[in-house]
Amino acid sequence: MINETSPIDQRSPHHTAATPGSPSPESESIAFQLLREMRAQRENLQAEHQLAAAERKSERRWRMFFQGIFFAAPLVIGLLYFIFFLGTAGYRLGPFTDVVGVVHIDGQIVSGATASADKIVPVLERAFSNANVKGVVLAIDSPGGAPVESERITNAISALKKKHNKPVIAVINNVGASAAYMIAMHADKVIAGKYSLVGSIGAIMAPWELHRAMAKLDVSQRVYASGKLKSFLNPFTPVSPEVDAKAKKLVDQMGQTFVEELKTSRGPFLKPGVDYGSGEVWGGIEAKELGLIDAISTVDDVVASTWGLKTYNFGPHQDGFGALSASFHLILADILERVISQQSMQLR
Repeated sequence: MINETSPIDQRSPHHTAATPGSPSPESESIAFQLLREMRAQRENLQAEHQLAAAERKSERRWRMFFQGIFFAAPLVIGLLYFIFFLGTAGYRLGPFTDVVGVVHIDGQIVSGATASADKIVPVLERAFSNANVKGVVLAIDSPGGAPVESERITNAISALKKKHNKPVIAVINNVGASAAYMIAMHADKVIAGKYSLVGSIGAIMAPWELHRAMAKLDVSQRVYASGKLKSFLNPFTPVSPEVDAKAKKLVDQMGQTFVEELKTSRGPFLKPGVDYGSGEVWGGIEAKELGLIDAISTVDDVVASTWGLKTYNFGPHQDGFGALSASFHLILADILERVISQQSMQLR
């Protein structure tokens, strides 16, 4: 008897039928490969984005650097240029701590010179008005000069002393004579070194007599004047007895005025019986004995023993700006001082 079986019954007992809807091994391998490729592409894309961001950041940084150089460099160079030439002119900012202000009176005291009243008076005002300056030293090294220039300086010293109530000490270095001593004797104290030259109290007038040289060349000058003494200082005309008498009278009057001013300023210290108007100069030690100075010392010792502070040099100094005037220098320096002072107060 033959048993008939269906095709299904004839399959191997180890063969399992595929479940409807489940992926085949081949499709799973393809899916995993696609996922790996997508992950790799995403990582590459992220790396490219990071590199591009780094390049943009670097580009932006360099752009900002060059823009800063382009716009800030002229300002920095201009500021350094200004500070450099301000330094060559001798002007410094400050002081910002307690100091002793030193004002120099060097050389001839005449109009247009470094020791002229136009340059000394603004420096004195700057030194006296600064709250950090506890005292002012006049460092004098001058043979003298024009009496009116000295008068302007002494008047400024007297007014500033009353206004700011600060002590003033005059220290004579090598020479403090004639109009220079006229300034020194109006200080609270007058100091000089052992080897300093002090004095030359009086007046002098020394016009040239060029008419003799002109006569040898057979050249003369015709002068028309409204009065007989109108041209008495003309060096091209002979000196008449009237002109000679007038010149001597003027010199005597100015010299006597100097002596009277000396007695008013230093009367209690002066030695009796001394002709202070002789025009002579004395060494520091003898000047101390005569009462022209108060002590023998130097600038450094005076500042150390009186205040115990550092010194601050206010000048004046030689011009370093060419055509710019000294007053313009002072204005610029004062502006910078005020700005820095305001910034310092804001930071406290």
